[in-house]
Amino acid sequence: MGENEERVAPERVPLEKVTDYIWKIPQYKDDMHVPGMIFANQALLEKMKTDRTLWQCANVAQLPGVYKHAIVLPDGHEGYGFPIGGVAATDYDEGVISPGGVGYDINCGVRLLSSNLIEQDIRPHLQVLAETIFRNIPSGLGSRRKDLTISNSDLDRLTVEGVDFLIERGLGWKEDAEHCEEQGCMTNANPDMVSKTAKSRGLTQIGTLGSGNHFLEIQKVDKIFNPKTAKTFGITHESQVMVMIHCGSRGYGHQVCSDYLRVMEHAIKKYNITVPDRELACAPGTSLEAHNYYQAMACAVNYAFVNRQAIMHWVRQSFQHVLKQDSEKLGLKLVYDVAHNIAKVENHEVDGKNKKVWVHRKGATRAFPSGHPDVPTDYRNEGQPVLIPGSMGTSSWVLVGSQKAMDLTFGSTAHGAGRLMSRSVAKHKYWGGEIKTNLEKSGILVRAANSMVLAEEADQVYKNVDIVVDVSDKVGIATKVARLVPISVIKG
Repeated sequence: MGENEERVAPERVPLEKVTDYIWKIPQYKDDMHVPGMIFANQALLEKMKTDRTLWQCANVAQLPGVYKHAIVLPDGHEGYGFPIGGVAATDYDEGVISPGGVGYDINCGVRLLSSNLIEQDIRPHLQVLAETIFRNIPSGLGSRRKDLTISNSDLDRLTVEGVDFLIERGLGWKEDAEHCEEQGCMTNANPDMVSKTAKSRGLTQIGTLGSGNHFLEIQKVDKIFNPKTAKTFGITHESQVMVMIHCGSRGYGHQVCSDYLRVMEHAIKKYNITVPDRELACAPGTSLEAHNYYQAMACAVNYAFVNRQAIMHWVRQSFQHVLKQDSEKLGLKLVYDVAHNIAKVENHEVDGKNKKVWVHRKGATRAFPSGHPDVPTDYRNEGQPVLIPGSMGTSSWVLVGSQKAMDLTFGSTAHGAGRLMSRSVAKHKYWGGEIKTNLEKSGILVRAANSMVLAEEADQVYKNVDIVVDVSDKVGIATKVARLVPISVIKG
């Protein structure tokens, strides 16, 4: 069963209200090492009760070495093992790593570009621009790139070097890496830990969007909430044209996850680890199995950074070709690139002590505050940009990280709207052609690999991203900077 198929929880999960936006799952089971914490308003919480989200959160709280609390963010919904929109941190020496806490689409993430353009500059060219981008960037299930030659040795190199691999070959600007999480490269990547099958699947997919909820949107700034921070991020005025890219590690990352889930199923037996759900299969963080997974995962993380870098390069080329101006003059600068599915070694305060931990973020965005050394130098006085995409045809958001996130959520916040309805249900309920017609009537130009994906990704199958963001803002785990709305949507 896929991550978006709804299943009824096997038991009722007790809840205690902390505030209007924070709810606690008490340690109602003997095996729970910590409570669960849910960040949601009443309506979002009621939806979580209809599937296994809360039950999965309680299960995560049973992982060995877990600290403080297992977390569900406002976009939370049922996933594989962990809820999507879930965060958990385990002790570096005595805790575990679980591939279910990262997911299949390793480093599915979002990249945002700013520009010197306003909507009226590109409206006359929008149809040609969308067609050019759609032609230059392969999309859809199993899509393969058209004009980037990557050998087997190149693939291994790029999964070690990250975005610098492409930048050094002219597919990007030197400063692009500075505005990526991890500077576009996790340093512990080891392609020897990645299977031949994963490499085969990934060899031809660099620079492709893929399918499902992945997209590329030309957007405009709808409203600025924090002018000072927005200006620092390069967001200067309403109607400014932006480009958002949402995709991940394609078949490469999916295979890495599949391979290591099998490894972890053996590991829990080997190390006598008891988990309440086999989908939480894990291994001690100090074990060989965990070490190998972490190195392979880092390769997939870097693959995804490179994938978005290549796509961004072709976006710049497309704008340049259609508007007959150099991309530097158009100001197509990278604002930031964030990962949504990742495990990382970080230091966090736990019970007044600084602890080295394995942080699992699954459908969750890092949201570090001002002054943090991992925030790019030119953003450090404000904090880390947080990018939260909406559903097709609705708004997306730029927020900024906060100290409150460090205190409550291990420096994390929501990653998107969060699904309300499975893809299989959506395909029977909606017709892609009608979705496209309605979007274009509202001024949003649509290009898609097929009409079925438009039905699967209809706005109605997602939660309201504005409400998700509002909860994050009110709790203070990331605060509003700017709201963006699409003027053209390209779907895989």
